[in-house]
Amino acid sequence: MSSALFRTKNVEQSIRDTEEPEHSLKKSLSALDLTVFGVGVIIGTGIFVLTGQVAKNNAGPAVALSFVAAGVVCALAALCYAEFASTVPVAGSAYTFSYASLGELPAWIIGWDLVLEFALGTAVVAVGWAGYIRSLLDNAGWHLPAYLAGRDGAHGFGFDILAAALVLALTGILVLGMKLSARITSVVVAIKVAVVLVVIIAGAFFIRGENYKPFVPPAEPVKAGGNLGAPLVQLMFGWAPANFGVMGIFTAASVVFFAFIGFDIVATAAEETRNPQRDMPRGILGSLLICTVLYVAVSIVVTGMQKYTRLSVEAPLADAFKAIGHPWYAGVISFGAAVGLTTVCLILLLGQTRVFFAMSRDGLLPRFFSRVHPKFKTPHRPTILLGVIIAIVAGFTSLSELAELVNIGTLFAFVVVAISVIILRKTRPDLPRAFRTPWVPFVPIVSVCATLWLMLNLPAETWLRFAIWMAIGFVVYFLYGRKHSRLATSGQTPEKAPPPPAGNVP
Repeated sequence: MSSALFRTKNVEQSIRDTEEPEHSLKKSLSALDLTVFGVGVIIGTGIFVLTGQVAKNNAGPAVALSFVAAGVVCALAALCYAEFASTVPVAGSAYTFSYASLGELPAWIIGWDLVLEFALGTAVVAVGWAGYIRSLLDNAGWHLPAYLAGRDGAHGFGFDILAAALVLALTGILVLGMKLSARITSVVVAIKVAVVLVVIIAGAFFIRGENYKPFVPPAEPVKAGGNLGAPLVQLMFGWAPANFGVMGIFTAASVVFFAFIGFDIVATAAEETRNPQRDMPRGILGSLLICTVLYVAVSIVVTGMQKYTRLSVEAPLADAFKAIGHPWYAGVISFGAAVGLTTVCLILLLGQTRVFFAMSRDGLLPRFFSRVHPKFKTPHRPTILLGVIIAIVAGFTSLSELAELVNIGTLFAFVVVAISVIILRKTRPDLPRAFRTPWVPFVPIVSVCATLWLMLNLPAETWLRFAIWMAIGFVVYFLYGRKHSRLATSGQTPEKAPPPPAGNVP
């Protein structure tokens, strides 16, 4: 039984599965499309909200250094993703990578984790988008009925019709094809990046040097807490998040890290890329580099426009322009934030459907969902199913407390991918690698350590919810996935799998 749980699916078989006519996705994406996808999902509410929060509470003007630190951690993970995505250009991202290196049970765990991560992420972003749109409608004098505006409806009933409608509309776009999705994303990302550039260029004229003093505010004493909502590392080791000083920069980095989450979703589109060996590394690393530069520039500008102690936590960029007497810019920023959330929602939904599709193609989920549309060559069945479920969840459920599960799920995937790079280098050194992670195993090990540190900074209650979801996943696997796996039905075991070349570690 132990060998069955850790049976691996060799890379050659994974690639052959993508060539089956009924289960093959259309290759239509370029490096530019992938970069746009990455920028589209990374630049979301994080850049419009987190800057003020961490500058005011943890890092002061040195929040720019926090973005750099978070970007470095992401870059370490991105290097590992780039190698895998170019070596195993198959839908599924971390799920597919771990199936080829760690085995079936670890692959199931990470796939189950990604399904939750992307589903909750899509729902949370859709609810946030609906809030922006309702605000714009209210300003225009158009008011939705209370029972269609969310959780505060009459008699305790409320359905967020805008959030549900957005998810359903994006579901339809994804069914119609990846190229259409890429074109729409390109337009929306152009608008979003233009708004960010407006903040940087216009705000640069209102920077005052005295607002940067002190650049690194002196550290304040903190006390270690003991409540469940505290970071896990605080409960384990008595450590508490630092307020200002050098350590405050790193505490802030653990918060703003979540503004970078999304570049890993680019890897889920590997199977639909025309030249994945060349374009996947460019798309993953390019989108991360662009967003890091924009984040650092925005944080420098906003802390120069307004003293960090007076920054707004809810909408620091918009409120900074209001504070200096330019409300028009504030309106543009709010519009850009609302438009930008559309692409975040679209690409999160894209990532989830591709992971679900890959798992069903391997038999761990019903094979019914692995057939592509005869005309559009998209996985229409899981896309429609998941789109409807997420639309209902976004319409009825307040997900603010569950949003942190998105973060821990992503970080867990980072750890798995970094470990998988080391293992596959040992077991399959013969594989052609168009992109190679430098300094293996040093870079993957550092990536794992940095990611685990950020995970420990998440609240203990988030770990508890994550453990419950994983326990449900184990039940589903042992009741269905283990028996219906294509490796199980074909009789393939690790002993029968193709062995690595002689002289290498088995």
